[in-house]
Amino acid sequence: MLRRAVAFRELMGRRRSVRHFSDRSVPRELMEELIATASTAPSGAHKQPWTFCLVGDPDLKRRIREAAEEEEHASYHGRMSAEWLADLAPLGTDWHKPFLETAPWLVVVFKQAHGRNADGTRHKHYYVEESVGLACGLLLAAAQYAGLVTLTHTPSPMNFLTRLLDRPANERPYLLIPMGFAAPDCCVPDLVRKPLAEVLVPYLSAR
Repeated sequence: MLRRAVAFRELMGRRRSVRHFSDRSVPRELMEELIATASTAPSGAHKQPWTFCLVGDPDLKRRIREAAEEEEHASYHGRMSAEWLADLAPLGTDWHKPFLETAPWLVVVFKQAHGRNADGTRHKHYYVEESVGLACGLLLAAAQYAGLVTLTHTPSPMNFLTRLLDRPANERPYLLIPMGFAAPDCCVPDLVRKPLAEVLVPYLSAR
């Protein structure tokens, strides 16, 4: 068990957010398996309040990029605080988002504010943010395990995704995740994660 845990931790330790994707194709079957894994996440009252939209159509990816860049341009040129921009500077990000077209797949995750019954009435969902966040974490882990790279992209606001993907009123955009292979010349920031001693507070038995 410990060997498996160490191997998985080392695999996940190599995960990085990637902004330089190859256009190399990825089988749809693989993407469906990853999303099926994400859907095994726990959720409040087992309501499973998530929808995963798998986008591979080039024209739709182009329109998503154009809309995202419009929002991102506004963010980088007035919406973001000086502190926020300073925190982003070491990562080298800007409003240009070519990866939204280059990556073979975009997984657009929606959270369901409430459920919809067959007769049109609604039913309550619980802990929606937490539940969808857990599912997205499993999705990223599954992609890393399968050998793909990802980016958690959050253009703000994201209402354009509801319109472009024709989603119902009870769904809200949560995360936009490009997936695929890294470009041969891909570079990522040299990040250092907090050591275990900074994130773990053990309360041990006195025995």
